[in-house]
Amino acid sequence: MKIAVPIDENGILDGHFGHCKYFVLFTVEDKKITGEETVTPPPHEPGLLPKWLAEKKVTDVLAGGMGQRAINIFNSNKVNVFVGAPRISAKELAQGFLDATIEFSANRCDH
Repeated sequence: MKIAVPIDENGILDGHFGHCKYFVLFTVEDKKITGEETVTPPPHEPGLLPKWLAEKKVTDVLAGGMGQRAINIFNSNKVNVFVGAPRISAKELAQGFLDATIEFSANRCDH
């Protein structure tokens, strides 16, 4: 399992997936984080990030908000998307997701 979390320069979840500065990619084995890598995404283009993250073997994306087109592209690449995540640190969010202690609310993206 590999989890991607869009973050700002402070390592906190960036509420707008498509314009984040970085992604943290967490490698997970047996519901434990075994690796962590921060990567800079390519320049924003509609539909590019879902394919780029799928190529990096991401299985799950945790986001605050995301457009429906991006969600559909992720799903067509067999990547699960969880939106409505709280604005907390990437590691806290990923661990809460693995422990099922984080609640994902409605999609916070307005388009």
